[in-house]
Amino acid sequence: MKRIFLFLLTNFAVMGVLMVTSRLLGVDRFLTANGLDMTALAGFSLLMGFGGATISLLMSKTMAKMSTGARIINQPQTADEAWIVQTVQKFADKAGIGMPEVAIYDGAPNAFATGAFKNSALVAVSTGLLQSMTREEVEAVIGHEVAHVANGDMVTMTLIQGVMNTFVVFLSRVIGYAVDSFLRKGDSQNSGPGIGYMVTTIVLDIVLGFVAAIIVAWFSRQREFRADAGAANLMGRKQPMINALARLGGLTPGELPKTMQAMGITGSLGKLFSTHPPMEERIAALQKM
Repeated sequence: MKRIFLFLLTNFAVMGVLMVTSRLLGVDRFLTANGLDMTALAGFSLLMGFGGATISLLMSKTMAKMSTGARIINQPQTADEAWIVQTVQKFADKAGIGMPEVAIYDGAPNAFATGAFKNSALVAVSTGLLQSMTREEVEAVIGHEVAHVANGDMVTMTLIQGVMNTFVVFLSRVIGYAVDSFLRKGDSQNSGPGIGYMVTTIVLDIVLGFVAAIIVAWFSRQREFRADAGAANLMGRKQPMINALARLGGLTPGELPKTMQAMGITGSLGKLFSTHPPMEERIAALQKM
């Protein structure tokens, strides 16, 4: 959950910086000065939409290490560390991907995989996970994370986020231009975007951004089901993954970083923004395999 929130937060932050920069440089005003150029706007939207997502993806490993304090296991110092590295290596070979970096970090039960490329990813587990689960259950969780890498989920989610961002940028400016044109109808003395355009695009960037986040979260939930199934396939049986999910469902989840705690939403509305399905649904899906 942490890595998804951090990825989305950074993506929107980078996108915001790009948008502010474009406005300071007058790109928005150029597009609307003498009529809306749809081709130029489409190119601008693609650049803005995929720019933030791509930069976030390329930074994902560095961000994950910094945010969790993860320590890369270059030379295992304990039997547990040696076992973790061996388990990741076994699953990576079976999945046909390059050996990821392996890390361990202090924290509540959790694990994550990240990275821009399948053959240079990062898989990390928390000390809380090792202390709270049996080895077989930890092995299933590691298999789940390796399955994320093998499925190319980080790149897929980046593409989906980029597409959503592109639509947000494009639609907000088209609608903003239409609203501005309506409000300034008959005024031939002023050229370029007016207050109607500015206000409408800002409001729609926020509103459509929430809609895009709901769509991205839905895709993320489907990826979790696939990673669960992938872990079961890597282990050759599904029961360890079922046991791991059941145990995780009864544990206290790791806290979000303080800068992101406001994004921790609960309740029926929160389900729309949830990046992970309920444990019960994930277990039921595995049982039906």
